[in-house]
Order: sequence, then C-alpha cells, then structure tokens
Amino acid sequence: MTQTIMIIDDEMEILDMLKRYFSLEGYDVITAAGGKEALQKLAKQPDIILLDINLPDIDGLSLCKSIRDFVSCPILFLTANVEDNDKIKGFGAGGDDYIVKPFSIDELGARVSAHLRRENRSKIKSCVLFDEQLAIDYLERAVYWNGQKIPLLKKEFDILEVLSQNSGQVFDKERLYEAAWGLDGFGNNSVVAEHVRKIRAKFAAVGAKQYIETVWGVGYKWVKSNIN
Repeated sequence: MTQTIMIIDDEMEILDMLKRYFSLEGYDVITAAGGKEALQKLAKQPDIILLDINLPDIDGLSLCKSIRDFVSCPILFLTANVEDNDKIKGFGAGGDDYIVKPFSIDELGARVSAHLRRENRSKIKSCVLFDEQLAIDYLERAVYWNGQKIPLLKKEFDILEVLSQNSGQVFDKERLYEAAWGLDGFGNNSVVAEHVRKIRAKFAAVGAKQYIETVWGVGYKWVKSNIN
C-alpha cells in the first residue's frame, strides 16, 4: 500500500525538492505552504508529516498541537537550529523528531522510512494485562488503569512501549531514546527524562502504580509483572 507524506514548508524551493524526491521514492505527497492550508488538507490522513517550525501564519509548535487533534502519525520538525530545550517543547507539542537544515535528503528519507517502520510494527501487537490493573493495548496505542484510560502523547507511549515490552531490562537514556525514536540518541538525556517525568505524573493522576523504575546512574527499567 502506498503511504502518504505531508510536507509543510513556506520555502517553495524546499517544498518542490521534497515533493519530487518523495514522489520518486513511491510516496503519495501532499504539500502545504502554511499552517492554515495544512489543516485544511489533514482530512487526507497522511501517514507521516514533515513540518517546518518557522511558518508565516501559524507557529510550528502551535500547529503541531492542532494537528494532534486530527492525526496520530509521526511528525518530524524541519528547523534551522535546535537546542535541548527546544526539543523538549517540540516533543511536548506532539512532535517525534527534529531534522536540522540544511539536511541530507537521503538521511531525511531514511528517517522517514524508520519512523514508518516503527508505526507498522506497532500495529501488529496485542493487548497485554499487567498486575490485573494495568492494560496496554499496543494495537490501539492505549493504556488503561482499572479500565480508566491514561492519556499519553505519542512519544510517551513509545517510551512506555519499549520499557514494558522489555520488562526488567535496564535502558540507559541514550539507548532508550534510540529505541523509542529509532534514531541516534546521543545528547538527548534531558528529553528522555522529561518524557518519563510526564508518564509518571499521568500514572499518579489516576492513582496507578509506578512501573518505570529509575536505576540511578544508569537509566530506567520496567518493574516485572506477576502476570504470566
């Protein structure tokens, strides 16, 4: 099945270049030169989105939050520069990755492919019950505590997915970032820590047990379940 990519960028040269490249790679390509145009085209349900942060009509982070009301597909930010604090804000808004301009178009293509492979793998997994109270539905990408849904953002679920499917295994922050994002995790310790903090806060809000354990000086692990 042909997959659809949406590209949102106000630089027409980049938009045209990326459209040609991904069309030749076999994707259906949707383009938008601004945030308002992108929102109008979301009904086409893209499988992945490339989003320029600096748009003329809508701030990229605000647009990302709005897009998340309609689709759950990976969103990759395109930006001229990025610091760790910017990444935390972007991931908190619902983004999945950052591509720094100028970029290698082949590397961009490889990252798009990696994110889509992760999406496809997640769709074939089933529902697992932990400790008779916590249920994780890997197909629906949903988490429930005593039947109450815990609202996790996409990357929060990705981290939880990696840890919960490798119960008892310790992941350092770099390895956890790489496992969750499918990319090189060097230098993203603060991003992982922030996501884990938010996951724990959401579990605490519904009175759930904390399953993610900190292994001081190393990283994190999922507390082993008694359910077989």
